[in-house]
Amino acid sequence: MKDLFAKIYKDKGPLGKWAAQAEGYFVFPKLEGQISNRMKFQGKDVITWSINDYLGLANHPEVRKVDAEAAADYGSAYPMGARMMSGHTDLHEKLQNELSQFVNKEAAYLLNFGYQGMVSTIDALVAKDDIIVYDVDAHACIIDGVRLHMGKRFTYKHNDIESLEKNLERATKMAEQTGGGILVITEGVFGMRGEQGRLKEIVALKKRFNFRLFVDDAHGFGTLGKTGAGAGEEQGVQDEIDVYFATFAKSMASTGAFIAADQEIIDYLKYNLRSQMFAKSLQMQLVVGALKRLDMLRTMPELKQNLWTIVDALQSGLKERGFDIGTTKSCVTPVYLEGSIPEAMALVRDLRENHGVFCSIVVYPVIPKGMILLRMIPTATHTLIDVEETLDAFEAIRERLVNGTYRRMSADLIKAMGE
Repeated sequence: MKDLFAKIYKDKGPLGKWAAQAEGYFVFPKLEGQISNRMKFQGKDVITWSINDYLGLANHPEVRKVDAEAAADYGSAYPMGARMMSGHTDLHEKLQNELSQFVNKEAAYLLNFGYQGMVSTIDALVAKDDIIVYDVDAHACIIDGVRLHMGKRFTYKHNDIESLEKNLERATKMAEQTGGGILVITEGVFGMRGEQGRLKEIVALKKRFNFRLFVDDAHGFGTLGKTGAGAGEEQGVQDEIDVYFATFAKSMASTGAFIAADQEIIDYLKYNLRSQMFAKSLQMQLVVGALKRLDMLRTMPELKQNLWTIVDALQSGLKERGFDIGTTKSCVTPVYLEGSIPEAMALVRDLRENHGVFCSIVVYPVIPKGMILLRMIPTATHTLIDVEETLDAFEAIRERLVNGTYRRMSADLIKAMGE
């Protein structure tokens, strides 16, 4: 019989095998200082493009004040217990009501964490006779939720409506045999590529197929739509989204999430979401803080306007200088380059150490081999000076990547970091 840990000793995984060279710098880095457009990394000042603080609320003085007062009033323990037992309050209900109104749904329900909540919501919505059809590039929380499903599931090609149609035909035939229903899952904004999910075209398929639509709008909530209600509002189909999900971890700069739908669906989920039924309630200081943040989303449109000033300047500047940013239609700004993982490591070290620019690096297996993705998250706290300095830095690193400088540096870098 084999030792359970034998496979771990032998293979640390496609990312884990680089741990000795990468940990503490390329992965698990430590940004220090107040959350802002400029922070410190290993003692150096850097422009930070890796913080999901879209509207600049994380360190906003009004938000800091409310968070501090809530912590003083309630501490970090209140309320104790799960919502169904002893963790329910008027303020939890108030936040739910205001969230549902903001995203134009009958009702909403709070989730402790976005990832956990998404997994549990998928699990609660489908039974073994039901069929799930989901975008192949869906976030890991969706994939893990689908893994819990004991019935059939199909993936369709990323944002490919023709592929979705074919899989809906397959799902329909299967549902006719099992007697179940169909749940389609996509994202309002895909967090790596920045593309919006093709919600308008997906909704149009409801005329031909009988399915319900579940949308993860973590990156769209607060950033898209006239009022900030997300990708559904942006595309004019919010009413056709059957279950809407968003997290507080992006535009709200906090912890927690929520789902919104018709009242009857929310009532069902309240009594069947295992992640909420058997977990401690969302802390009061987070609830109070979320109420303040939501009020600012509603009453301070300049936050979103400031954000999009930076987004437009950054994305147009990158395109003007010949960079490939894909087909993003959101704040998420990917920059695609060609190179190996060692070259990517040399490139990012140069970017951080010599140009003072910190952004996330994404390599295989998240994206295809031979590709480097530099993922940038603009925020309302960034300035046009930040944008210009970053554009100049990107031109410099591209030149070194193309002329082979990083290829030559990479072997020495890996050797030095491994010592």
